[in-house]
Amino acid sequence: MKKLLNVIAFVLIAQGAGGIAYALTGWFDKWALVHRIGFLDGYEIYVCVVLIALGIAVGAASDAVAARGRD
Repeated sequence: MKKLLNVIAFVLIAQGAGGIAYALTGWFDKWALVHRIGFLDGYEIYVCVVLIALGIAVGAASDAVAARGRD
């Protein structure tokens, strides 16, 4: 379970960082998925920040799951 949560956290953080890089520089156009979703037009930066924060939260939750499993 911890490994799955770590993978999900990595994907969320990578998509958020890639989306911010795309919005600011125009790079990573094939990699970031946020700019391809039509109803998010104009909110890409906010959504990417939320993805990064969500990725950090999922990463922290994976540590909590691992610590709880040791008890």
